[in-house]
Amino acid sequence: MSEHLLTTVTFASLGLPPELLKGTQDAGFEFCTPIQAAALPHALKGHDVDGQAQTGTGKSAAFLLAAMNHLMHKPPANGHKNGDPRALIFAPTRELAVQIHKDAVVLGKHTNLRIGVVFGGTGYEQQRDMLHAGLDILIGTPGRAIDYLKQRIYSLDGIQVVVMDEADRMFDLGFIKDIRYVLRRMPPPEERLNMLFSATLSMRVSELAYEHMNSPTVINANPEQVTVSNVTQVLYHVSNEDKIPLLIGILKGIETTRTMVFVNTKRAAEKVEAYLEGNDIKAGLLTGDVPQRKRLSLLENFTSGKLPVLVAT
Repeated sequence: MSEHLLTTVTFASLGLPPELLKGTQDAGFEFCTPIQAAALPHALKGHDVDGQAQTGTGKSAAFLLAAMNHLMHKPPANGHKNGDPRALIFAPTRELAVQIHKDAVVLGKHTNLRIGVVFGGTGYEQQRDMLHAGLDILIGTPGRAIDYLKQRIYSLDGIQVVVMDEADRMFDLGFIKDIRYVLRRMPPPEERLNMLFSATLSMRVSELAYEHMNSPTVINANPEQVTVSNVTQVLYHVSNEDKIPLLIGILKGIETTRTMVFVNTKRAAEKVEAYLEGNDIKAGLLTGDVPQRKRLSLLENFTSGKLPVLVAT
């Protein structure tokens, strides 16, 4: 992470258990980002956190470390059945859930906590078997998590930590009824550590926090910033027929490692990808009907740099 995005607060100064401190070292973390430095001192003491933070600011590490610390220091709840999750982390999209799980595996490597992820589109039987085998931290999208809950594959009676990541996106995607369904079927807010993160602290997000959290500490990490500070925004006014030549010219004029091109329809995405490939620019296509297995493969290749350009709706 860029130096200008870090604070002078070190993870070593936060009083983390040795197992979690080793996890931060494995992840290459030494200094906290602003949201980590602001949220962790409260969450590590067991206080609820309602945080405003953009994507890419390190909030995942903040809530994962706080959740793991809480489970390591607290005995299982009275209603907990062996094998049922003790922490539930909701993410609005499959891709975000998978990324949070990857981060959790690294940070929790030296603990005995069992961590799993569930999401739609693939692996239904495999994910159900994982839940049957038992875990401590369940990360997932609301739809798939509720599907297994209604089948009584797992219980919420022993939940001690709840995280709602990108809560504003939960509203945008219509998941809030599902979230409330789950929150009303677990121990009350005062018996849990509750953390909510959102890019914007709108009235509807604040109402959700008020209803299902226990007097949370409200944290605004750079609230005036709409995008993270290492993003430069440029606007080109061009005609439709000039868009593709301009795009090709821009991509050929810069280093195209990990470049995303967003379009508004599947047909436009296919057209753009074909033009790029025809001009010797290697590109992948990510639209709503791409199978989940291929979707994850594309994102893995894009993240690693093997696929320089990703065209997506």
